[in-house]
Amino acid sequence: MSDLLKRSVTGIIFILVMLGGTILHPFVFAVLFAALLFFTQFEFYSLVEKAGLKPAKWAGTISGVLLFLTEFGVATGFLPRQFGFAFIPVIIFLFLNELFSSNDKILRNNSITLLGFVYVAMPFSLINFIVHSSVEGQNKFYPWILVGIFFIIWVYDSVAYLAGSAFGKHKIYEKISPGKSWEGLIAGAVFAVIMGIVNAVLFQALSMVSWIVIALLTVIFGTLGDFFESKIKRETGVKDSGNIMPGHGGFLDRFDSLLFAIPAIFIWLIFSGNI
Repeated sequence: MSDLLKRSVTGIIFILVMLGGTILHPFVFAVLFAALLFFTQFEFYSLVEKAGLKPAKWAGTISGVLLFLTEFGVATGFLPRQFGFAFIPVIIFLFLNELFSSNDKILRNNSITLLGFVYVAMPFSLINFIVHSSVEGQNKFYPWILVGIFFIIWVYDSVAYLAGSAFGKHKIYEKISPGKSWEGLIAGAVFAVIMGIVNAVLFQALSMVSWIVIALLTVIFGTLGDFFESKIKRETGVKDSGNIMPGHGGFLDRFDSLLFAIPAIFIWLIFSGNI
């Protein structure tokens, strides 16, 4: 099987799984995204181990999954809203776990464990409140905002890659990510905004202005997220964060843009009155 065909088949399967797991049912969503969080955060810890670091992989990852499930309970109304602050005792637990471990260099290792928790688990947990937005005047499971965000990310990444490959001459940050060009970014941004406008027609719970803002936030913070992960891979000397998806790398490679974009979109949805 050629690399292009392998990449295409894997990409189609990935899209189908993401869309199906998001829209079928709240509990299907919870199971899928808890699993994705687990593998993504564990992959991050495994990645930084290549640089000689020793994060508390299991404690950090399991804490991340528990945070996600707690926030799912809060978002759905199964748990009181006070449980939304569950990240505070979790962070304290991670500090104490490192304190009583046998690892040396406690400050460095604990910082990396917390980084994985904040970098991966917290954005994934915020997704719960995006799919349970107070659209149409009531709090209910409404997965279409997240689906629209996926559409924007996929369109942006695809167009940026194609335009950058064909016309890219001016690199954005060649030292970290030599494949990213301003030409690709601009082309991708234009189509991301167009996708945002299409989303406003498809998913009318949000206004067109909100969708355009979401598209721009996705471009800006998604690009920063991509650079952040590229920086990590540079420092650890690897090309891909994993090989779970042939032709697409690992979980972290697939969600690096989303991890930075979700917090920004979450804040926008709060200020626009949709959460």
